[in-house]
Amino acid sequence: MKTVLVTGANRGLGFETARELARKGFKVYFSARSEEKARDAIEQFAKEGLDNTEFVKIDVTKTNDIRAFHSKLKSEGIGLDVLINNAGVFLETLHDASEESSLLRVDPVIILKTIETNTVGPIKLIQSIVPLMLENGGGRIINISSGMGSFDEMEGFFPGYRISKTGLNAVTKICHEEFKDSNIIVNSVCPGWCRTDMGGENATRSAQEGVETTVWLAMTDNPPRGKLLRDKKVINW
Repeated sequence: MKTVLVTGANRGLGFETARELARKGFKVYFSARSEEKARDAIEQFAKEGLDNTEFVKIDVTKTNDIRAFHSKLKSEGIGLDVLINNAGVFLETLHDASEESSLLRVDPVIILKTIETNTVGPIKLIQSIVPLMLENGGGRIINISSGMGSFDEMEGFFPGYRISKTGLNAVTKICHEEFKDSNIIVNSVCPGWCRTDMGGENATRSAQEGVETTVWLAMTDNPPRGKLLRDKKVINW
């Protein structure tokens, strides 16, 4: 049975990703910052009979949480086949391209906190998990990014979120270059604008549509390497 960690899986895209991969036979470790925040997901997985799921407490900004998960895998002799860096925050005035979300007005502390979760958190997990993947013969890393971080689609406003996702794309490219001679495959995914707590009810896609590319990358026999994808197609950085 292949194993996967999905961070930020208590709701939205993370929850749908965890559920789809569990349905397809993966052993799914799904994380949230606390068991209380994950309670609904835990209950839903149990209700669906998905006993191949296991909650793990991971706040991606907390190094001790990541170390604890690493130790758990080591002590149980379990390799991780897929790491999905899904956990993320949008701390600016969501979907309000007004003065408050302008680069001139956003508090730099908000920008730093966004980068800490959306960019540095995945780096911490990669540093922790890749050595285990190498011991196990390889693995896949899927970083959940956004078109808002693409230079090709870059617009104004929301600098914290945009910069954090541009940074995450850079992490994908750096990892690809460092791991290209190994069997570690790294990609970024733009799920599109999805109807989740973060995306809002006016978004154009369902969460199920948003996770299709991520699930495909976790399972396909011949995935691309070092790319940014949307709808299973490579798009520009």
